[in-house]
Amino acid sequence: MPELSVVIVGGLHADARKAAVERLLADVPDSVVLHHDLATAAAGTVVRTIRDATGIIDAGEAPLVNDCACCALREDLVPELIRIRDTGGIRLAVVELWDSVEPKAMAEVVTSGGLTVTGVITAVDPALVLPYLGNGDDLAERGLAAAATDQRTVADTFARQLEYAPVLAVTDSPEADDEDRELLAQLHPTARQVLIGHGDLVGAHPALLQAALAGFDVDAAAAAQHPACALLPAEADSHGVSTLVWHRRRPFHPERLYAALEDITCAAARSRGRFWLADKPDTLLHWDAAGGALCVESAGPWLAALPDAAWEMVPPVRRAAAALDWDPEHGDCCQHLVFTSPGLDRDGLERLLESCLLTDAEYAAGRAAWKRLPPAFDTLLEV
Repeated sequence: MPELSVVIVGGLHADARKAAVERLLADVPDSVVLHHDLATAAAGTVVRTIRDATGIIDAGEAPLVNDCACCALREDLVPELIRIRDTGGIRLAVVELWDSVEPKAMAEVVTSGGLTVTGVITAVDPALVLPYLGNGDDLAERGLAAAATDQRTVADTFARQLEYAPVLAVTDSPEADDEDRELLAQLHPTARQVLIGHGDLVGAHPALLQAALAGFDVDAAAAAQHPACALLPAEADSHGVSTLVWHRRRPFHPERLYAALEDITCAAARSRGRFWLADKPDTLLHWDAAGGALCVESAGPWLAALPDAAWEMVPPVRRAAAALDWDPEHGDCCQHLVFTSPGLDRDGLERLLESCLLTDAEYAAGRAAWKRLPPAFDTLLEV
């Protein structure tokens, strides 16, 4: 069976994404670009195009699945890639995702279809990072929704696109300044950044091609995003941009934290991590905020809440992450929240967070008393 490398290129910054795709197409003679245009979903179909360096070589339509353009993409993507592979002669298939499609779901779909994803790249214009990260508009308001039920915002979609990809194709934007580039670096410090020019396709650009073919581990990428073992940014402060890592062992008082949510959420352009509430001491809660909007979800039990026999069912990466931060009294239960923003008021934010923790007296009362505290988060968690 002929080998086919698949690289996924995504991102809401359409001009940057197209520049990265054109760069790859120019660098690899035997390559094609597969793109599903979800903008036509209102008419009931998704338009698929396949092109090489000379232009479009095939086009077709995929019907909506359950009134969902993204679902149609999922259904159509793997069969088309298999057809490209079986035709032969193609070395690289570049999957250019439509604006709001997130690379995580597509990388998992392609891998589960038996194909080899060799790279996932998010293309970024550094001058647009803060405007997009601060944009709380619903995707639907911007004509970017991937389904009728799509409730994502521009900010949270952009954040996930950015943080999932191990490689960022960064345009050499004349509008970007040191603060913009520093914000990008602090948001995703482990990413490999590859600089790409604006439409300059003269000469080889091996760095992007090497990144596209370097290999990609879907399971490792998913683990890096899981709130229990996420690879969160470290403390940083440069060019007017700061990252505050706030780590405490004492649980939050549910009512005081709930009352402070808006102020905490709006204190930074981006915040994420895990936390625990005194009234739900066994539940690991996920904090994910961007664009002034916060998503709080249960991510299951803390490992400390599980019987020993259940630990064998927990992924090794989760056990390793817990072991690195294990407390003799509380196990892996903790507050681990990370805030990244230009102009971050670190001291004010720390004071606010500290005020939401249990007081000495509340803490000393013990778990039985904690569980009797008012369940302020039940509505938010839809308990």
